[in-house]
Order: sequence, then structure tokens, then C-alpha cells
Amino acid sequence: MKKQLQVPHLLLFSMVLASEIGSTLEYPVVISTWPFLEAVRAAWRAVDSGFSAVDAVVEGCSACEKLRCDGTVGPGGSPDENGETTIDAMVMNGVTMEVGAVAAMRYVPEGIKAAKLVLEYTKHTMLVGDQASAFAISMGLPGPINLSSVESTEKWMKWKENYCQPNFWKNVTPGDNCGPYHPNGPSIGRCLMANELQPNEFGSVNVGLHSHDTISMAVIDQVGRIAVGTSTNGATFKIPGRVGDGPIAGSSAYADSEVGACGATGDGDIMMRFLPCYQVVESMRLGMEPKLAAKDAISRIARKYPGFIGALFAVNKSGIHAGASHGWTFQYSVRNPGMKDAEVFTVHP
Repeated sequence: MKKQLQVPHLLLFSMVLASEIGSTLEYPVVISTWPFLEAVRAAWRAVDSGFSAVDAVVEGCSACEKLRCDGTVGPGGSPDENGETTIDAMVMNGVTMEVGAVAAMRYVPEGIKAAKLVLEYTKHTMLVGDQASAFAISMGLPGPINLSSVESTEKWMKWKENYCQPNFWKNVTPGDNCGPYHPNGPSIGRCLMANELQPNEFGSVNVGLHSHDTISMAVIDQVGRIAVGTSTNGATFKIPGRVGDGPIAGSSAYADSEVGACGATGDGDIMMRFLPCYQVVESMRLGMEPKLAAKDAISRIARKYPGFIGALFAVNKSGIHAGASHGWTFQYSVRNPGMKDAEVFTVHP
């Protein structure tokens, strides 16, 4: 049975929102990148039982971390060049616009909960590295824990045997097959070549579904509040210290309860240069439908990087959703009151 918008005991924001959108909308709504159905179900159970959008997002992303979705979320996946797994995560409250994030976090497996602790208990937006780990542990999260797994260690060893290929270096010469690396030569003061004004020739050559991925989730709760969250262990064989788009508000995800939300996945090193989810939400603010807003944001990246791989979903405050992709076939999952279970939507490039 579909649930109608409920309005008892609402905050002032919720009452204003309800007066704007009328009584025809049906909440809640949960949307996630990829067919991470258990994560969507976990978030749905939370929000359907009255949890806030922020808390439901944390429940959903936590489920994916525990399940190690695609080997790219949570511990035990995506080793860096040193064979170590690190975590990036972010949560954003679309009512207050507060953000909590952790990046390159070692030894703590619960990234999304660490991000929520940053949001709730600090005036900062992001903590990074060992200091993020120390903060999370001091606030009660389990750790320190080795985030590597047998699978991630085996993957790393095979990569080393393959002369550390592929990797994320460019314009360098290795001291031996696996480094250390040194610049090819001086580049200061050189003239700009004509071909440098053309679209970037480098595509997302090291990006794939099981090597470079994120759960990005959006939730609209029973009173219309919107939140987003992300969690990832980043790019496989990344240079240690690398932070992708996962913990960057506006890139991997963005929410404004007055407008809607967006979640993204793919080559974060390229996508974070364009803040595609911020672009999507601002386009919807100006009246663009989710489908067009999503396509527009992806096309802006593709014009500069024709070979990039990435995708995103867009959802407006009415729950209307759409996706767009470039370079791969993308799927995202949705649950709303009109569905008996989470459903998967496929988007072709």
C-alpha cells in the first residue's frame, strides 16, 4: 500500500516543504548507484520506519561496506601501490547543507559512520589520513584494523608480478619496473603546443566496474528531507595518498532538499574536476528535468575527455529520477512506495 506524505510533528522546514509540494507526493524514496539491492533495502527499512534521510543513507551505505559491494566498497578491496586498502566516504544533509567526509582513511572499516561523526561532532567538512582514523577510533568506531583481505593481497601480488602495470603515473621514468618514478624532464617555461588545446586524449584506461567504483546513495525521507552518502575504497593500484571524488561534495553526490539530489560513479579523478552532481542539482533548480540535467552534466565532461568512463543519477524533490552515462552501461537502483522491492534501471551510453 502506498504511503501518502505524513505531516504530524514536522519541523518548520517540513511544513513549508509540504505546503509547496502539495499532498500528491509519495515518500520515502531511496536511490543508489549500481544494483546494490541489499544496500537499498537497508536504507528503505530505515527510512520507511521513520529514520531521517541522513540516518537512512548511513544505514544503506553501511550495508554495502559490510557486504563489500563489488569489492570496491568497504574493507578488503582496491589495494593501492603498497597493497593497502583505504576508505573514502561522505554524507551530506540537504536541509542544512552540512557535509561530513573522510578521505584516505586507514585502519577503520566503517567509512560512512566516520563521515557522519565528522558531520555531527565537528565544525569541519573533511578529515583525512591517519588523523581521520584516530578521530574515528576516538569516537568509538572499531579500529585499528587491517583493511586488506586475502583477495586484495593476491590481486596486489599479481600486479607486482606484472611489473606494476597498469598504474596511474604519467610523464615519468621508473627507476625499475615498479619505481621509484622520476619526471621525464623539465616542463617549466615550455611553449604551449597546439595539440594541447584539443580534447584530452587520455581516457579512463584503468577504470572498470570492479576496479574503480563507488556506492552513491540518495534518500528522501517521509517528510521530504533529502540526504546523500557515498563510500568507496577507491581506485585499484592508486598512488598512495590519492583521494578520488567519493568524499567530495558536489562531485560524487550532492543534495539540496529544496531541489533534489545526484549521485555519481566512475573515473573520479576526471569527474571531480567538473563537480557533476553540483551541476545536476543547480540545473534542476533552474527548471531542468532530471533526465536532461543528468545528460547535460555528463556531456560537459565528455566534451573535454571523450574517453572518460562515468555515470550519474538525478532525482528531483518530487522523486522523479533519471540517469546518464558515458563509456559504459550504467545501472542504478530505486525503491519507493509504489514498488514491492527495489528495482534496477539500466542506462546506456
